[in-house]
Amino acid sequence: MEIKLGGIIMERFTLPRDIYFGEDALSALKTLKGKKAVIVVGGGSMKRFGFLDKVEEYLKEANMEIKLIEGVEPDPSVETVMKGAQIMTEFGPDWIVAIGGGSPIDAAKAMWLFYEYPDFTFKQAIIPFGLPELRQKAKFVAISSTSGTATEVTSFSVITDYKARIKYPLADFNLTPDIAIVDPALAQTMPPKLTAHTGMDALTHALEAYVASARSDISDPLAIHSIIMTRDNLFKSYKGDKDARDKMHISQCLAGMAFSNASLGITHSLAHKTGAVWHIPHGCANAIYLPYVLDFNRKACGDRYANVAKILGLKGTTEDELVDSLVKMVQDMDKELNIPLTLKDYGISKDDFNSNVDFIAKNALLDACTGANPRPIDFDQMKKILQCIYDGKKVTF
Repeated sequence: MEIKLGGIIMERFTLPRDIYFGEDALSALKTLKGKKAVIVVGGGSMKRFGFLDKVEEYLKEANMEIKLIEGVEPDPSVETVMKGAQIMTEFGPDWIVAIGGGSPIDAAKAMWLFYEYPDFTFKQAIIPFGLPELRQKAKFVAISSTSGTATEVTSFSVITDYKARIKYPLADFNLTPDIAIVDPALAQTMPPKLTAHTGMDALTHALEAYVASARSDISDPLAIHSIIMTRDNLFKSYKGDKDARDKMHISQCLAGMAFSNASLGITHSLAHKTGAVWHIPHGCANAIYLPYVLDFNRKACGDRYANVAKILGLKGTTEDELVDSLVKMVQDMDKELNIPLTLKDYGISKDDFNSNVDFIAKNALLDACTGANPRPIDFDQMKKILQCIYDGKKVTF
């Protein structure tokens, strides 16, 4: 990603200081140095499968006093974030440890911000790359249990303002965790539907990062390898193959490293904004929208999509044939994973669609991910893409 430093324009690539991965990577928590740790967790799955107990055990071995913040909801709200920040302020941790899917980790990142800067406002926080310097009070550990969001290695956090009916991606390198733990044992607990949705989220991350305006020669190899790994392993992981499930946990992490630095595009802009209105699971929304966005963007980056198709060994000799094959591959993956191909098939009524389409198109245009889309887009085009997604019509404009 391009930044300005000391009046000089240069590229920046940021990752967690340490990434612990592989079997029993969770035990790295024993090596932390500090006095107090807050653990942020979502629903009951991490407790039910014994991982929360392990985290507490390892932190106690590191001689830490522990405080739990439990029950972070899917698509965490501004209110949840502020409550968590208040608990942190009262407890005073020097480590924040977030475990679970994207929701508890994203919520914990935002809690961290407001713990360190209690007077900072959410309105200020949604300005991309405008956050104050973190790590004044605490460092951050992220432990992912799903194979898709990759928030354990990214500079993003997605928080929902339910009053405004808008999902906001907070984006700043400060939000990149200090330590990421990618332990495949946690991903083995995912049910098939979650495996499908998070896996297609990972594919969308990688494909969007590969063509984003902020992409680089450092992000490209990560994106490409993730695309290959996801194509080869997602369906097997969905069917319960343990080795494929382990590989998907690494693949999504690679995609996260790529998009955290290259940014994303309008597939994510649309997923953020429809998610807040229709509560479509994020990965499912990406899976539905991705083929339509590939067709829209091909006029600007068809050569790069064609290169992906070639690397994957898809059919075609011309650029158009290769891009068509890539679009078909994504649609075929959706079908294999029992994901609908249109908003209509998802269950959104025509009246519901018509009453919200302008609101969604307007806010998707303002989303932080839209600026990095390889092809510029206006309100009318965004609305037309949504209409194509609803009806299942190919994007040709």
